[in-house]
Amino acid sequence: MASAVLPSGSQFAAAVAAVAAAAAPPGLRLRLLLLLLSAAALIPTGDGQNLFTKDVTVIEGEVATISCQVNKSDDSVIQLLNPNRQTIYFRDFRPLKDSRFQLLNFSSSELKVSLTNVSISDEGRYFCQLYTDPPQESYTTITVLVPPRNLMIDIQKDTAVEGEEIEVNCTAMASKPATTIRWFKGNKELKGKSEVEEWSDMYTVTSQLMLKVHKEDDGVPVICQVEHPAVTGNLQTQRYLEVQYKPQVHIQMTYPLQGLTREGDALELTCEAIGKPQPVMVTWIRVDDEMPQHAVLSGPNLFINNLNKTDNGTYRCEASNIVGKAHSDYMLYVYDTAATTEPAVHDSRAGEEGAIRAVDHAVIGGVVAVVVFAMLCLLIILGRYFARHKGTYFTHEAKGADDAADADTAIINAEGGQNNSEEKKEYFI
Repeated sequence: MASAVLPSGSQFAAAVAAVAAAAAPPGLRLRLLLLLLSAAALIPTGDGQNLFTKDVTVIEGEVATISCQVNKSDDSVIQLLNPNRQTIYFRDFRPLKDSRFQLLNFSSSELKVSLTNVSISDEGRYFCQLYTDPPQESYTTITVLVPPRNLMIDIQKDTAVEGEEIEVNCTAMASKPATTIRWFKGNKELKGKSEVEEWSDMYTVTSQLMLKVHKEDDGVPVICQVEHPAVTGNLQTQRYLEVQYKPQVHIQMTYPLQGLTREGDALELTCEAIGKPQPVMVTWIRVDDEMPQHAVLSGPNLFINNLNKTDNGTYRCEASNIVGKAHSDYMLYVYDTAATTEPAVHDSRAGEEGAIRAVDHAVIGGVVAVVVFAMLCLLIILGRYFARHKGTYFTHEAKGADDAADADTAIINAEGGQNNSEEKKEYFI
């Protein structure tokens, strides 16, 4: 919004020219000219009056309201002109034929007009004029916001393979101003790269997202969300990812229920394989050995009846699809018939390309051996310590006996020493 003072001599000339050029019936134009001329003789000085207005921002297709307001009004004439300087309203008369302009309020202090069904062509400066001496002018700028007309998302490949990087593009067309595009994978926000193209005051924004997919992304939506001042709420579009991945294999022991495999018992294992596409074939093998002759294979199930020690080993379930193959291993150990303890390691382990993840018993045995050795060393050291102190005690106990002349003197010295012997001497007179 801005205001200015027009030269007094040109003010009425401009008004007369605007009314004469207005697209209105001749009778109406004549009436406006007479009003303008009659007002010319009563132009107030404008001292203390202040003409002002406010800028307007409106969404395309909605209603814009233009208000020309006067502080301390003294009944001066108010006029509203469009960006082409054509008179929209002179006081409460509308010489312009555009019926989208409607008078909302007219008084000595305000001229308020509405413009319905606003389009991008309605943007620009609208002028409020106050006929005082000197005359005053103020303008308001109408800014039209245009939301994106179309929002499209495109994925480079309809079906991707796990570990593959794919390109996803989102385009928001014909908006004003340019749109901001945000990316989400599920609830996680991702960062894309946007390019803006301008054409005839309108903007088209294209955002590119490079996405590396994993099997967990299968069925997860990729969302393109728009942020724009003309958009309320969430304007978004989405595509669901379709990701192919190699099988995930798991072995389940269905019998025996307690998990302890003894001689003479039966063993039943079930291989569960899930992938996309779903594996069509599941096979069982015995690693580094042939399958027992009494083993029965039935689809994903392996059944071994009448277990014995020769059945010990690693049994592998393999599954594959067009993406790749995977396997899971089961280590079988057959216990004696009288065994009652649970096996230390008897679950299934999955691997890739022959890798077997098992408990390293050698490491555990080494740790136990070190502990036992340390305890033995400690016992030996303690034994030598006590033995040495015991020898010292006996040496002190026998002190004085080595120098005795006979056995009686040695006993006396051992019981109390030489001094004690002298104390027990008797003298005869």
